[in-house]
Amino acid sequence: MKRMALFLLLFLLTGISLFVGVKNLTITELFSGSFQQQLVFFATRIPRTVSLVLAGSTLSVCGLIMQHLTQNKFVSPTTAGTMDSARLGILVVMLFLPHAPLSIRSFVAFLFAFFGTMVFLGLTRLLPAKNQLMLPLVGVMFGNIVGSVATFFAYQFQLVQNMSSWLQGNFSTIMKGNYELLYLTIPLFAVIYLFAYQFTIVGFGEDLATNLGLNYRWMQIFGVGLVALASAVVLIMVGSIPFLGVIIPNLVSLIYGDNIKKILPITAISGSIFLLICDIIARVVIAPYEVPVSVVVGVLGSILFVILLTRRTRA
Repeated sequence: MKRMALFLLLFLLTGISLFVGVKNLTITELFSGSFQQQLVFFATRIPRTVSLVLAGSTLSVCGLIMQHLTQNKFVSPTTAGTMDSARLGILVVMLFLPHAPLSIRSFVAFLFAFFGTMVFLGLTRLLPAKNQLMLPLVGVMFGNIVGSVATFFAYQFQLVQNMSSWLQGNFSTIMKGNYELLYLTIPLFAVIYLFAYQFTIVGFGEDLATNLGLNYRWMQIFGVGLVALASAVVLIMVGSIPFLGVIIPNLVSLIYGDNIKKILPITAISGSIFLLICDIIARVVIAPYEVPVSVVVGVLGSILFVILLTRRTRA
């Protein structure tokens, strides 16, 4: 019943997202053949809603995998330096290959995200495993250092405004023809689901995983590669969205447990629902103007994050 309720809520919010915006759309005019209404609907509203669903589910699933790879509930691509490393990669492309196609930008961002996350995992081996708060704090510090390097060079080459506007989490510029790379996340979901059992075992620690015949190191590298690729795709298409990879997996695991194969679809749906809600709020709070969805996610996410933080520390 809970899963059915999530599907119904996702369906309802998807319908609302298709018809909320500056331009009023009506079902009767759409089916009556109004060219302007159909243009807005198929060129902007459908791509935007699809992007919201895919980005929300992708970031939530990436957070879930990262938390199992590090055995820490507060780690996600935004608190492990993954997003900041991908941002540095995008800056490198803007500096040296300004006219590079989207595929090259995605590949370079993936490489930087992958190696940045591997550096973070290397740092985790130097930290006490029992301190749950130390790991995300180190990840945030590491991400800030990488982000500072990117900002420094962006100032040097006068690319700050370009990079900031491009990488801010915002779906208002999503249109038909410039979001299709997000469909790459669908086969990534399939791969993650196929290896869900292995990722669950990795979440129990290196000793247990090795005793069960699992190559712990290679599985970590494989998981980081999937997370880095998915995070880079989302960053290039829609920008950075904070907190989503932390709060959604935690809320789902509190209700459904930690079996990845069981909670993976629920985590993906919940992430899409949360991002759709935030985007709808962003569109109506100061209508006809629009707030970047990353701002709304940051406000709501920070509140939920503090609640989860106090709950975990008390436990």
